[in-house]
Amino acid sequence: MISIAFFNNKGGVGKTSLVYHLSWMFSEMGVKVVAVDLDPQANLSAMFLDEDRLDKLWPDGDHPETVLGAVDPILRGKGDIKSPHVEDITDHLGLVAGDLGLSRFEAKLSEAWPKCVDEDESAFRVVSAFYRVITQAVETRNAQCALIDVGPNLGAINRSAMIAASNVLVPVAADLYSLQGLKNLGPTFREWRKQWMDRIARKPLGLDVELPVGEMRPSGYIILQHAVRLDRPVRAYERWMERIPRTYHTEVLGESATCTLDSTTDPECLALLKHYRSLMPLAQDARKPMFHLKSADGALGAHLSAVQECFRDFRLLANSIAEKCKVPLPSSTLWK
Repeated sequence: MISIAFFNNKGGVGKTSLVYHLSWMFSEMGVKVVAVDLDPQANLSAMFLDEDRLDKLWPDGDHPETVLGAVDPILRGKGDIKSPHVEDITDHLGLVAGDLGLSRFEAKLSEAWPKCVDEDESAFRVVSAFYRVITQAVETRNAQCALIDVGPNLGAINRSAMIAASNVLVPVAADLYSLQGLKNLGPTFREWRKQWMDRIARKPLGLDVELPVGEMRPSGYIILQHAVRLDRPVRAYERWMERIPRTYHTEVLGESATCTLDSTTDPECLALLKHYRSLMPLAQDARKPMFHLKSADGALGAHLSAVQECFRDFRLLANSIAEKCKVPLPSSTLWK
């Protein structure tokens, strides 16, 4: 299963918007994709669904059609995961909806992590719950990949989400905070991977659930929201952009500190995406991706040119991600 998590423990870099637009783009390219909202803020679900639908997904009482509903038996200590509900967005795109109540699962995951060392079967079921929910959702939709959105922290929910991912992409902004976030991610990924390998080695005999291998392979970074003047980053951002490649290679990939690449030549930099500030409010009002905006949505004049540019940017990015993460694409969609 190809599962791609988008993660940076620094918030506000446009991560959720990136997952949303790439989910749409991959689906348009003929790839069957499941978007999975594992952020307790549930912002990805709010981008896909209107308030009436969210109100039905989040009634008083149980929420059987969200990711919380899928793990609820484990949370209550009354069984294993339920088959997840996958919301139909299009024929090629489904959503495992998030839930603000998912934060209640954090304590359960924290408690289970050390118990895996003691070969506790129930602990393995808890820690692998997200992986198995994602796997079932992908199988239900006969999808080629899952795109996973998580919150900006290094807590137990994200640890279980990361070990469920085959690939990890890191959205960054050209600022000091994202640079510090990269310095946190690398050591944390290596620690989580090592700890999970130790736990898998202690898997109880007879455990009848599939466990993730904990690959979480760093597969590149995407620079978002950079300011542009005359097609070049402004000086305030340029110095941070110059430092991102070296920091990614040393801290995330664990390579020696000899990287002399810049973001335009670094093969790990999959894209430098504009913010498209003028398009996002229109897209939110129209409840569609920015690159789907039409004149009827208010995209007039320069906005229409920006829509076309946005489409090309995300199409090229989707191709780059597919190549890095081995997502199978129909040959007709491969263009540069």
